[in-house]
Order: sequence, then C-alpha cells, then structure tokens
Amino acid sequence: MPRFAANLSMLYNDLDFLDRFAVAARDGFTAVEYLFPYAYAPEQLAALLQQQGLQQVLFNAPPGDWDRGERGIACIPGREAEFREGITQALRYAKALQCPRLHVMAGLVPAGVDGADAAILRATYIANIRHAAEQAAAQGVHILLEPINGRDMPGFFLSRQDQAHALVAEIGAANVQVQMDLYHCQIVEGDLAMKIRQYLPTGQVGHIQIAGVPERHEPDVGELHYPYLFALLDSLSYDGWIGCEYKPARGAAPHATSDGLGWLKPYLANAQ
Repeated sequence: MPRFAANLSMLYNDLDFLDRFAVAARDGFTAVEYLFPYAYAPEQLAALLQQQGLQQVLFNAPPGDWDRGERGIACIPGREAEFREGITQALRYAKALQCPRLHVMAGLVPAGVDGADAAILRATYIANIRHAAEQAAAQGVHILLEPINGRDMPGFFLSRQDQAHALVAEIGAANVQVQMDLYHCQIVEGDLAMKIRQYLPTGQVGHIQIAGVPERHEPDVGELHYPYLFALLDSLSYDGWIGCEYKPARGAAPHATSDGLGWLKPYLANAQ
C-alpha cells in the first residue's frame, strides 16, 4: 500500500507555508516533505508536525544561493567549507524534526567544464557526500542523491539513474541512497517500470517522488499511468514514502491542491 507525503513547497501554494501543514493533515496526508526549512526555527516546525500528527520524511540540505540560481554546491570545488557548514545546519534541523532523510543537491556544472575539470567535480562531489554521510550516520540519517532532468534544471551534475547508483557504489557508505523521482526519470530515460524493477531490489532507493509528465501536475494528468506503477511498487515490497512533488494544475487558485486529490482518495480509503 503506497504511503504518500505532501510536498509543501509545491502543494497548497495558495496558503502561507506554515498554514499548509494543517490542510495537508486534513486532506489525509500523514507525512510531509519540502525543499528547505531554514527560514523557520526548527522548534516552530517541530511543533507544527506534532500538532498535526505529521511525520517529516525529507528535506534538502542548504543548496548555496538558491535565489541567484545555485542548485547545490556538492560538486563545486572550493566550496567545501560552506558545504560542511550546510550539512551541520541540516543535521541540526533533522534532529529537531526527527527527519531520517536529507537530499543533498549536487549542483550545476560550470560552463565549459570537461575532461580533467569534470573529473575534479566528480571527485569533489564524492568527497563531500562521504563527509555528509559520515556526519549523518551518527544520527541515523540517510543522505539521498537525486538525478534531475536537464530540461527543468539545465546543467545539473546528476541526471541519470545509472549515474546515481554508480556513485552510491563508489561512495561506499551504507546510509547513502538514491532519491528516485519518477517525473525526472521519465523525462530523461523513460522505461520506468523496468527501471523500478532494476533498482528497487538493490536496496539503494531510499525515497520516491511523483508528478504527472510533462507538465508536472497531478499524477493522474499526463502520459504516465501511476496506478500501474504503484501496484508494481507494492509487488516489489516497497515500504518507503512517495513524495507528491507536483504543481497543482489549477495553480494557486483557492483549494487547488485539495480539489485535485481525487487520484489519492482510493488509496486513503484502502488504508483505513
């Protein structure tokens, strides 16, 4: 039976962020994820989770200067000290929120990088993730690596499932896993059912996310038939969370997220 987490950075965007927890719980979600918690005190967020009976299942480590277009700094040479400070901050939040997973964004490949420079980026990334994993292990936290499609995020260091799994193997830390976003995977590679069958049994998939393709709306909108994929995940005994990281088709109209949850209701009914 799939377990769904509301991504509060994308869903309920007609409401102030702090008001989204209560509405997600009212709509039947028992868990949440979002991009970044750092604009709020961890104690404030922890209190909201407790009040609404929600679990925090994922958020991102600091990505560098997001407003200026940075999308992670893990692969960027010369930013190691900043990266380590960010991991320390993220783990402090993870402890307060009792969150077992951190997504560490790889970053954008600088223009003109190839050959030896590309090898330096890869080595920097591996060293940074190993450091993050070592620090996170003491808290029982998993570090997640997510391939992201180059249409939504041009130049992102990590875009393919095989690339991510090879990095996990090379990094060699038990608490480093892949965040398998089926939206990104469909855009880059397709053949989702076979990718799920290939990678889920490895134990290296730590979290799954969904959205309709190509518009990134509700999962019942677009070219993917998610009921088949959810049944496949069940058949493979996936017991992790599925993050609903999509943009409501009605945008920020009042109740847009709640009104678009018809796809979710059968799963909530079966869970009762």
